[in-house]
This record gives sequence, structure tokens and C-alpha cells, in this order.
Amino acid sequence: MLPRKYSCGLDAAIDVIGGRWKALILWALHHGPVRTGDLRRSVSGISEKMLIQVLREMEADELVHREVFHEVPPRVEYSLTPLGVRLNEALLPLGDWGEDNMQAIARRRGVEPAPRH
Repeated sequence: MLPRKYSCGLDAAIDVIGGRWKALILWALHHGPVRTGDLRRSVSGISEKMLIQVLREMEADELVHREVFHEVPPRVEYSLTPLGVRLNEALLPLGDWGEDNMQAIARRRGVEPAPRH
């Protein structure tokens, strides 16, 4: 099997944020460290198993930092690394585009759009 090669920067970026959950997790961490349970509640529809799996991938890609507090009961918080902050900033225009077009996209795909804030 040949090693994978990226054809461009967008190919590499999509490899890092690919999948349903990563961009949503990045956004949930936008304002600072979040505990695991709070993160699961803020990313609607993700299972605990999937959240942990995706967080491990994001930690391996150095997008998130996992901090374990050795106390009783134990506490774990996730936060963005500088690389994760830069990626989140790069995704802001994509989020804006999605907001501007969400109603039409939802209608075409038969999805219930989120209420506008």
C-alpha cells in the first residue's frame, strides 16, 4: 500500500477536521476549557464513546489539550491548543456561510434547522 499524500493544504485540513463531530467540538471549546460531561451536552447527538474517540484523535493532532485534575472525584478538562485556536478561526467564515444558508440547506436535505439566535 502506498503512503497517503496530501495534494494541497485543503486536503490536509479536511483530513484533520473530517467527520461529523470535530468542527462542532472545536466550536464548543471556543470560549475556554470544558469538562467532558459539559462538552458532551453541548455537542448535541454525540455519544460518550464517540466523544472520547474524537477527542483522542484531536489530541493526537494537537488540536486539543487534555488536563487531568487529580482530585476526588477526578476531573478532566479539554481546551484548544494554539493550533486548535487557529483552526477554529479559519472555520469562522465557514460557520458564517452555514448560518446564512442554513434554512435553504435544511429544506433541501429535509433537516430541521436550528432556531436563529
